[in-house]
Amino acid sequence: MPEPVPSSASVSARMSRQGSRDTAPEIAVRRLLHASGLRYRVNVPVPGMARRTIDIVFPRAKVAIFLDGCFWHGCPQHATQPKSNAEWWRTKLDKNMSRDAETTEHLRDEGWTVLRFWEHEAPEDVAKQVAGALASCLRTSTPQPQDH
Repeated sequence: MPEPVPSSASVSARMSRQGSRDTAPEIAVRRLLHASGLRYRVNVPVPGMARRTIDIVFPRAKVAIFLDGCFWHGCPQHATQPKSNAEWWRTKLDKNMSRDAETTEHLRDEGWTVLRFWEHEAPEDVAKQVAGALASCLRTSTPQPQDH
């Protein structure tokens, strides 16, 4: 894919400052999970996939959490289409969404529970859903005592 020509110096500067990890939504969710007693790892490489990371990981339960940015990952409610370099951006954003789907499918094929949330979702709601999914995964993966 050819490098796009910035439409302006301000656009170029703004895009170069975009963080890909430790975003405000990620930190807010992590604080809530930690406060509720849950322990996790952050920015963990996707097993078997180069150059991809999971935002929040519960390795023992094999639960992977992604907090996707609305612009970069194509949120159906909030995604916008840049007018400058429109074709390049459309290709770039489509590739991001395709990569997200491929990553999710790969992890699920490997036995992981994958939860994806949008950056605009309330951190409290995300943390509750994560805690519920984690509890469910741990219940089903923990051997139950057997009667003799």
